Amino acid sequence: MTWSTRELANLAGTTLNSVRYYHRQGLLDEPARAPNGYKQYGAEHLVRLLQIRRLRDLGVPVAAIRRTEGGVGASAEVLRALDAELRETVERARSARIEIAALLEHGSVATPPPGFADVAERLSPADRAMVLLYAQLYVPEAMEDVRRSVEGDMDAATLAFESLPEDADETVRERLVEELSVTIEQVQRSYPWMTDPRHRLRRSPVVTAETMAETMRSLYNEAQLDVLVRAAARAQARIGADGA
Repeated sequence: MTWSTRELANLAGTTLNSVRYYHRQGLLDEPARAPNGYKQYGAEHLVRLLQIRRLRDLGVPVAAIRRTEGGVGASAEVLRALDAELRETVERARSARIEIAALLEHGSVATPPPGFADVAERLSPADRAMVLLYAQLYVPEAMEDVRRSVEGDMDAATLAFESLPEDADETVRERLVEELSVTIEQVQRSYPWMTDPRHRLRRSPVVTAETMAETMRSLYNEAQLDVLVRAAARAQARIGADGA
């Protein structure tokens, strides 16, 4: 029994163009032709085409498929490289499932970066946005420290900062500046690189600073920005004084 090109493609679950492409690549022999000029594919062509399809389904590129005595195959080197890629894919999928499970467990509707799903519910919307931004600006090792710095419950100063109204007067601001500076100082002493993160950045320091400033202006009101800048400066002054 013989088949036409279309019938062969249908049997193998592929397309006419693919069959023609495999011919051009030398992976599939040209069949004999009937007196009317139509191609007549036999069982050997179907088996070869199924072998090619199987390798393609496994992710082997056409360029890496080669003819062998028994049909077609791929080198051990190609297969090992493909196996390594698949291991990475499986690991990414496993990590994604862990993150999704944490999101479901903790009821977070905002997608945090990897490793933050279990603390996302304790963060304000602005802080969740900032953590997402950090993941784009900082290297993974730095994000481990960021996660540790936010995994505990918020202290009173941080809670007060989150709810600070834009029309807060100077008395309220100054009190919060002092309280928040203590929190910032504790974090910076625990993770000294945060005062000079140049070696933990994915982007240039200029791009990072501009992106952070623009994002913070969109997330925090004028009073919060004022308090944050002053509190950070006060914390840094105390740390600098200790090192002098």
